[in-house]
Amino acid sequence: MGHADKIIAELDRLQKSGAAFEDLLKAAVNGLHELDDRFHWTGIYELFPDNVLRLGPFIGAPTDHVFIGVGRGVCGTAVAEGRNINVPDVRLESNYLACSTETRSELVILIRRGEKIYAQVDIDSHQVAAFDEGSVTSVQRVADWLATLYASRDRLGRAP
Repeated sequence: MGHADKIIAELDRLQKSGAAFEDLLKAAVNGLHELDDRFHWTGIYELFPDNVLRLGPFIGAPTDHVFIGVGRGVCGTAVAEGRNINVPDVRLESNYLACSTETRSELVILIRRGEKIYAQVDIDSHQVAAFDEGSVTSVQRVADWLATLYASRDRLGRAP
């Protein structure tokens, strides 16, 4: 069983046991953070109707970037352009919002269903080019599971 499979199996187990939405998000962040020892900061930013990303559960050093406008930084650009972004070296990005001076690479994977973006997984690393194809695929699989969770909550009429 691959790493993403283990995370998803644990999320399925928690969901079946009646875990709260926030607890499922925290479990996903914990699982993702443990995927690779090069992952130094792992969190979820939720997209709100006012086009602002708000920081949800995270592991790592506290950040000043609790609110990020769509279009700002790597996180906001991912939403504005509707695409995942893997930045091998943040020092070469003109629109990078530094959470830590130690961060060298960043990965943003959208949590989405079709065109509807609910949130994103944001992972920072102190190493250049920390996110290889395998880790990106694993994070994407967990993000897809989370998209189903958000979509089911959306159908119940709950706000993000």
